[in-house]
Amino acid sequence: MSKTVLLTGPTGYVGARLAPRLIEKGYKLKCLVRNPAEIETRSWSKSAEIIKGDVYCGLNLKNALEGTDIAYYLVHSMADTRDFEKYEEVSAFNFASAAAEAGVKKIIYLGGLAKKDEELSRHLKSRIKTGEILRSHFLNVIELRAGIIVGSGSVSFEMIRYLSERLPFVPHFRYLKKSKCQPIAIRDVLSYLLLSAEKENLSDKIIEIGGPDCLKYYEMLDIYAKVRGLKRFHLPCPSPSPKLCGTMISIFTPIPYNISVSLLESLKNDSVKSNDDALKIFPEVKPLDYETAVKYALQRISEDKVESSWTANYAPSYHKPCSFIDAQGIILQDYNAQVNAENEKVYRVFSGIGGENGYYFANWVWKLKAFQDKLIGGIGMRNGRRSLSEIHQGETLDFWRVERIIPSRMMLLRAEMKLPGKGWLQFQANKISGNKTLLRITAYFEPKGVFGYLYWYLLYPIHTFIFKGLIKEIKKRSENL
Repeated sequence: MSKTVLLTGPTGYVGARLAPRLIEKGYKLKCLVRNPAEIETRSWSKSAEIIKGDVYCGLNLKNALEGTDIAYYLVHSMADTRDFEKYEEVSAFNFASAAAEAGVKKIIYLGGLAKKDEELSRHLKSRIKTGEILRSHFLNVIELRAGIIVGSGSVSFEMIRYLSERLPFVPHFRYLKKSKCQPIAIRDVLSYLLLSAEKENLSDKIIEIGGPDCLKYYEMLDIYAKVRGLKRFHLPCPSPSPKLCGTMISIFTPIPYNISVSLLESLKNDSVKSNDDALKIFPEVKPLDYETAVKYALQRISEDKVESSWTANYAPSYHKPCSFIDAQGIILQDYNAQVNAENEKVYRVFSGIGGENGYYFANWVWKLKAFQDKLIGGIGMRNGRRSLSEIHQGETLDFWRVERIIPSRMMLLRAEMKLPGKGWLQFQANKISGNKTLLRITAYFEPKGVFGYLYWYLLYPIHTFIFKGLIKEIKKRSENL
């Protein structure tokens, strides 16, 4: 094929899986992304043209859409901000205007499955509004409307998974008793997206896609528990507000509050197909039933073959000073700050931590941790670091091992102290523009058993104190170099 395709949202859950499949189909692929570094390490990135841009700001849209035959609109702002509706509308308007001006022949948009005439949640209302904005500027828009997407790493599946695994019962909320949905496997969503580009006879259509099962939310939890061999009883619960439910879910699952509230509000609405047009237009696709989709997702997780995760599209680092994520068995605590210095200077500062240089902030806490590690038979501070000014991959640094180095950009340390699990500490210096750099410090922890979780959460306040102080000190030293 000689057609040129522009993919927006290539770092998102669906986009990251669609990109390599488009390349396999022979399309000339262009990817529009805010931070190109986020996809440069993917195996398929060298086969695509990576363009730095932003649909909300309108940055580089004209260049990205020039010469494009088909454009996939997979941008979703719900994960970025609570006030996501205005971002969705502005982004859709900017993209549609630029696409029409560039003469793009077809836009393929993945929206939400719902009936417009119902009293919809903010999330679903925004999804439908986005489709309307795209169509108002562009004649040929193929809108695929999907409900809950089931796959390893999807936010909906992760919510089902964690609730089923961590709660000894299935919560039975009365206000969700009547609503139903048609979950669809991620592989079927990808098939529909790919075929929408291939079929020439599609023009300005809204196509509802879903699996063969029409289920209530607690039935999805029941089926998951059955697949996992978990015995769960139903517990009738009062009807709290989605905000209270969202708070509870954010405590028991890795799903952030703003996302969990949006998903819960959407569960009030039926997410069921009103026709079988998808089966007629795409007879090649035989959608998987929900139970089979769950089994495939769990198999992917057990084989460590998760292609993409919702966490990649959850980008709190651009909007908040810190984030906390627990997904796929890994706890992630992330802090960031904008530094008015070149990334080389920022890298020079953080790559110099440890040894006689110390840790720049609350050094006594790090020493106390090393002493505690010694008491239980660990390595303690060991021999510090080989050099005070340079560091190489594979070297030791106090109670860390330097697992990976990308000069001027990143340093990843693996903990070699005694822990109820595995730990890493990562420093990144990502150039924004000119002499501005986004500094990120990310702590990763893979807990082992219940004690591993208790260990991490008990130390969470101390970690917060240390990392906030550390990132401020690195910022100050970098700007003073």
